[in-house]
Amino acid sequence: MTGASRTAPAAGAVQVAGPWRVRVNMVIGWPLFHAMYRLSVIGRDRVPRVGPVVFVGNHVGFLDGPMLPGVAPRPTCVLVKREMFRGLLGRFLTFIGHIPVTRGSGDRAALSAAVAVLHSGGAVGIFPEGTRGRGDVAAVQQGAAWLAQQGGAVVVPVAFLGTRVAGASRNSLPRLRSRVVVEFGHPVTLSADPALTGRQRLVAATEQVRDALATHVRESQTRHQVFLPGDEG
Repeated sequence: MTGASRTAPAAGAVQVAGPWRVRVNMVIGWPLFHAMYRLSVIGRDRVPRVGPVVFVGNHVGFLDGPMLPGVAPRPTCVLVKREMFRGLLGRFLTFIGHIPVTRGSGDRAALSAAVAVLHSGGAVGIFPEGTRGRGDVAAVQQGAAWLAQQGGAVVVPVAFLGTRVAGASRNSLPRLRSRVVVEFGHPVTLSADPALTGRQRLVAATEQVRDALATHVRESQTRHQVFLPGDEG
């Protein structure tokens, strides 16, 4: 991942943080989340150590966003909703390399910044469901597949389990020392049928992302017996 440009950015552009700043997520996040929860992180060895990677996670609770770059095995910039980039928190998110994105708008500045990270061989995290919810990946947006295509990246599905309990608010945190599981899946290379148009390839790749992540989340629940809200029992 390259450092920020020495020249002034274009209007609306998002600058890319240097790798040491992005690594702050790991330095703080790994011990913090293990101290707060009975956290199991599985599959870090499945993640390619070099080359562009797009991490795609199911989105259940508030904890998913900060936990992904905190426990990932390599520095990761995450696309975070623009509303979070206010005040001291916003400055800190910018400092540690996260990318503000306007949801539902095809935010060109955010996508360009994320592609720049991938072109430099870095890792980007995104929650393709678009917002916190059920977390079963019934539907996804096209951004993750587009990033993987444009950045020449593999996709690594990430299952978040236990980050919100049944009946709790989507903005809530799980109680301290509760069990939380984060499992990284095997990398997926998106297929690209040359007979399809660009739009058709994006639609097909988006469904491939959805299927890979939904399958990984479903299988992770069975393996670890930690379930999405509403699946308990």
